[in-house]
Amino acid sequence: MPSPKKPVRLGVNVLASGRHDAAWKTLPDPASLSTDIDAFLRIARVAERGKIDALFLADGPGGLVEEALHRPWRALDPVTLLAALSQATTHIGLVATTSTIFGHPYVVARQIASLDHISKGRAAWNIITSQTPVALAAYGLPHGFDQDERYRRATEFVEIVTGLWDSLPRDAIVADRDRHVFVDPARVRPVAVEGRHFSARGALSAPVGPQGRPVIFQAGQSEDSKAFGARYADALFTGQRLIGPAKKFYADVKALARGQGRDPAQLLVMPGLFPIVGSTEEEALRRKADLDAGLDIEFLRGELARHFALDPDDLPLDAPLPYDRIEAAEPRVPIASRWPRRQILAEAVEHGWTVRQAALSNIVGGHRMIVGTPEAVASDILHWLDADAADGFNLNVDVQTSGLEDIVDAVLPLLRKAGRFRDEYTGQTLRHHLGLDHSVDPRDAAPVRRTGTGR
Repeated sequence: MPSPKKPVRLGVNVLASGRHDAAWKTLPDPASLSTDIDAFLRIARVAERGKIDALFLADGPGGLVEEALHRPWRALDPVTLLAALSQATTHIGLVATTSTIFGHPYVVARQIASLDHISKGRAAWNIITSQTPVALAAYGLPHGFDQDERYRRATEFVEIVTGLWDSLPRDAIVADRDRHVFVDPARVRPVAVEGRHFSARGALSAPVGPQGRPVIFQAGQSEDSKAFGARYADALFTGQRLIGPAKKFYADVKALARGQGRDPAQLLVMPGLFPIVGSTEEEALRRKADLDAGLDIEFLRGELARHFALDPDDLPLDAPLPYDRIEAAEPRVPIASRWPRRQILAEAVEHGWTVRQAALSNIVGGHRMIVGTPEAVASDILHWLDADAADGFNLNVDVQTSGLEDIVDAVLPLLRKAGRFRDEYTGQTLRHHLGLDHSVDPRDAAPVRRTGTGR
């Protein structure tokens, strides 16, 4: 008997206006969007109506970023915002992004554990190791860290966070009236870490949460990122624009997880996906064209030139990409542009894009676009899952909330009809939704308990 096909896992990458950089120009009163709690509440309620797994709040540490010069930005602290959204929702997961480069592990451990309790087991931590000049300046650091050092810091950071999450077991809270003991110190498991970058001693004030440890996401696609994610993460958020490289990424991280003694099925791969949906292909293309008309094409040409280490004048908008010149400039490409450059070029070669078409392919957001009917989008999602290129997707929505409503009302019913997406939530925790095991302290000998597929 053939094994059942994988259920689709879906998150929504939350931006108040939507992922398209001109979305804000179509909305009333866009100046308030970045801090408008009602806008975020509307997104959360539509996503939960669709029975989507999680809301995903990306974030970058530091002060006002360049993004704010061109579109509504991520102004609010993700943990604080998700705590507010948890009180207006009942099931959808809540993924907060914080860095392992800045700050201290204790603060992150307590923030995410608190969110897990407040939401009754729906919290997740998305780990990022990136550093930007804005972040370094905001934290008063004169320089950043090289790749090896960043991942050594990240390793210490995560070891302390997970140790703190395990440090106050539920059974340590005895509330023994007769002995006048509320927490039994003999059952507490304090951490004692003296690392090169971070140190911590003691136990977290928040006990182990409803799903054990909160879910851990990790964002990235470098070799170091893959190895790190295979060791620590429950799910990987990655940028993959073509199915061939995506299949290789998927196979690589599953093999790395197996090498860590893990069940590869317990490490989910969820690339970003940017669908623009119309009732017909012509309508979808028109929706994209209308939005694209609001973009600053010269800014996008400049971004493309930056990724290619060229001057914008080297890229005439309606000419083919100058591949010889791009190749010659490769040694000058900054580290942060190497992955997007590779992805953009591969997709441009496959589709025969001009400079303009490449510039309008979501080079700022970075994730694969699909423009078409609900049937085309649903078919694409299932094709990637069945080809072992993904376990699900983190959806980037063009305009909020109309684009999310198109997905919820037109695409998801097709995935349900195929038997690949839930009709209703069947559990309370994010681990259950994602089909992940209930997390236990690895020091405990008790077997891990399965929570179901979360279909």
